[in-house]
Amino acid sequence: MPTVTHTNEVTISFLSRSANEGFARTAVACFAAQLDPTLDEIGDVKTAVSEAVTNAIVHGYPNELGKITLRVRLLPDRTLEITVRDWGVGIPDVDKARTPLYTTGNEERSGMGFTIMESFMDHLKVRSKEGKGTTLVMRKRFSPRAGAAM
Repeated sequence: MPTVTHTNEVTISFLSRSANEGFARTAVACFAAQLDPTLDEIGDVKTAVSEAVTNAIVHGYPNELGKITLRVRLLPDRTLEITVRDWGVGIPDVDKARTPLYTTGNEERSGMGFTIMESFMDHLKVRSKEGKGTTLVMRKRFSPRAGAAM
């Protein structure tokens, strides 16, 4: 019998339309509610998901619609793991893309997406291959609430 590495999970796929960013953010927040997060914790998660999904939409599929998959898992130690995957153009240089203020977008893009994700989450891993897409894995551990059952 395989070892259970998570206690619950959900996977959602959607098109790379900007309207779906809000849906993804809200879906993750609703799923994370199982951990009885504080408003600050849920705000951090929603901000990070917004950045990750927006990056997939804007940079992963700059000239076409494509598929984005969002997987959210509850890990046994009150950690929420969020994976955002696209099959778009990929990132040629992940280290350079993670540099604050660097962007491949137009002048409306701030180049702070990865920096924001890193500041609101405990862990961020980025895997990408040109022409094959990008996968982001983010984790955030939630503090136990006073008097809450574990």
